[in-house]
Amino acid sequence: MVVRAFLVMLAAVLALPLGAEAQKPIKVGFPMIMSGPGALFGEPAAKGAQMFVDEINAKGGVLGRKLELLVRDTKGNADEAVRVSRELILKENVDFLVGTLTSAEGPAVSVVAKENQVVFIAPIPKTDQLTAPDKLHPYVFRVAATTTMEGRSAAEIVAKWPVTTVATISPDYAYGQDVTRAFVEHLKKIKPAVQIVDQQWPKLGEADYTPFINAQLAKKPQAVFSSLWGGHFVTFAKQAKPLGYFDAIKYNFIGVGEAASPESTKSMGKDYPVGIWGNSYDAFYWEGPPAHKDYVARLSKYLRDEYPSSWAIQGYIGLQFLTEAIRKANGTDSDKVSKALLGLTVDTPIGKQTIRAKDHQANRGQLYGKTVMDPKYPFAIMKPIEYVDPTKFID
Repeated sequence: MVVRAFLVMLAAVLALPLGAEAQKPIKVGFPMIMSGPGALFGEPAAKGAQMFVDEINAKGGVLGRKLELLVRDTKGNADEAVRVSRELILKENVDFLVGTLTSAEGPAVSVVAKENQVVFIAPIPKTDQLTAPDKLHPYVFRVAATTTMEGRSAAEIVAKWPVTTVATISPDYAYGQDVTRAFVEHLKKIKPAVQIVDQQWPKLGEADYTPFINAQLAKKPQAVFSSLWGGHFVTFAKQAKPLGYFDAIKYNFIGVGEAASPESTKSMGKDYPVGIWGNSYDAFYWEGPPAHKDYVARLSKYLRDEYPSSWAIQGYIGLQFLTEAIRKANGTDSDKVSKALLGLTVDTPIGKQTIRAKDHQANRGQLYGKTVMDPKYPFAIMKPIEYVDPTKFID
């Protein structure tokens, strides 16, 4: 009897932590730009992640536990991204990290994730350096496109234009450098007659693009590739348009870095250089698969916006992959979740997406198109709009 009583008491004691653990929320740290020019993309990405969290919690959570999203402003600074990520792990005891926006923040936070053995899913940073062989580790994953995917996709479009002289203007940091290199190398490969006659490298966050614009106009390129993004592209385009920049190149301009996203076109209104080409991760007016239409309807209601964000989908998909991996791993152990992410396929609003085991990279393509004015909308849209599958552009 004594032995049995002891065993019952021991079982009860051991069960307490397990029961308490089952009630604790699964904490997800979300370091993201929430202020400054990058907030044009960062804020909606955070809202998309929160919408997913709210939806899944309404269904009972994951493995019977609710998700809790802890958003922290990185201010677009890699050092700040590192600081808040460490704080989220060490003080807030988050189980996972999903987030960062720039190609400076992503690799920096990846180091933090590796040091602390915490799974980190990057929904936005594109630099190839994030998942390069010498930087890859068990805890870093990406559900965004890469600079190779984006640069080569843009080159395929420009190669079809009747131009032989091309210039580039990109921010002077990892993303701008990597995507421009990918664009130039692929363009020269598929259209050897093309000459790169000028390359401008303004610093990230440049306030006055006038010297760069004038210098480029002096070289008289027939087309321009740009990877200025968010508020940076908005500032550049507003300064370039009155100088006749877009007229000089007959609008043979392709702006990657989501220059044609609804956020960019809406924020600029009549100042937007309608007629340029651009890309976007998503667009509410894109038909896409049936799941996309349903997602847009839910997002529109959630954001109370008739023309909802394109960037919300990246936060949403990042949390989708994480929760599916938690289910597959049957818990929140980082090593088990990390293994569960390898080769994982998820039905997302844009269709099936898979994270490749060899490089922890999702097969994420983007929408591309020429911008036009449509009487249905008070801002420019891409028309026709096409989802470019990046599979053939990656190794």
